[in-house]
Amino acid sequence: MAQQYAKDQPAGFTNRIEKVAIIGGLMVKLRPNKAGGSIGRHLTDQLLKNGKHTITAITRPESTNRIPDGVKLARVDYSSDDDSALVEVLKGQQVLLITMNVMAPRDTVVKIIRAAAKAGVRYIEPNWYGHDAANDALCRDSMLTENRDRAIEEIKKLGVSAYLLLVCNFWYEFSLGGGTDRFGFNFAKRTFTIFDNGDVAINTTTWPQCGRAIASLLSLKELPEDESDTSPTLSQFTNRGTYVSSFRLTQRDMFKSVKRVTGTADSEWKITRELSLVRFKEGQEALKVHDWKAFPKMLYSRMFFPNGDGDYESRLGLDNAVLDLPVEELDEATKEGIRMGLAGEVPFSH
Repeated sequence: MAQQYAKDQPAGFTNRIEKVAIIGGLMVKLRPNKAGGSIGRHLTDQLLKNGKHTITAITRPESTNRIPDGVKLARVDYSSDDDSALVEVLKGQQVLLITMNVMAPRDTVVKIIRAAAKAGVRYIEPNWYGHDAANDALCRDSMLTENRDRAIEEIKKLGVSAYLLLVCNFWYEFSLGGGTDRFGFNFAKRTFTIFDNGDVAINTTTWPQCGRAIASLLSLKELPEDESDTSPTLSQFTNRGTYVSSFRLTQRDMFKSVKRVTGTADSEWKITRELSLVRFKEGQEALKVHDWKAFPKMLYSRMFFPNGDGDYESRLGLDNAVLDLPVEELDEATKEGIRMGLAGEVPFSH
């Protein structure tokens, strides 16, 4: 597609994103000084903080979630085959952020994308906050290819919207506090499972950093002003991944941070070692008999393969600087992950 410029747009074009809709997930107001919640909460929180957008939260009619001050609320049954109400709500929105639960019905995201196209929404984030979408082998092995392709192909087919994908890998605090099958830790029992030698570096991102990335992205100019404008624009990030990260670290790096935060030594932990490939295959076998509790085991084991698939920073670089994202403090994020784990705020996996 040929590069577009703001100078060539019709009268009334503002060259900035003003209206953003978020659908799915929980937009309940965050507790003071706590980072827990969900990706939808953090997107909402950071968009509110930058103060540049009118935000509309689209929830189901029966939802009882509290919505933060400053966010408009629209109650719509977006799973219905009749999308007229959803289309009406989406009219005038420039960006739609979809934050559905991973267990949502498979066709829900496609229904929402179709409604967004009917409403003329220019940009859609189709529920992709994680894996490198350009890494076909990683997505295939992680059972994510079908979801990726279904959403992107529908957007392309409709020809109305551009898509945005946030590549952030696993959420750090969530994964650290989520049990042995995620980053290997069980804080209640003080156990640590090392995958292989624990020395494979992967990228991982905190929830607040994901929120800041999306808020910063949507704060960019939409298009270059003219041919001489080389400043960052939203158009540069469309129809591809936006690569962000909080930390590039190994399991052993995580363990060092955990010990600093907890004031513990190796001798106070039960440490075991398992092979990532064996764990991955065990997860695959369990999923064949529809044991979906094994999904995290399969998913995380694959990311820690020693082939470097989990480290997109070294191969592709990051967009952190362009988006002016801060350098975060590892031990502070670790502290929050431990708190979330001990408080039972993460769906626990072993």
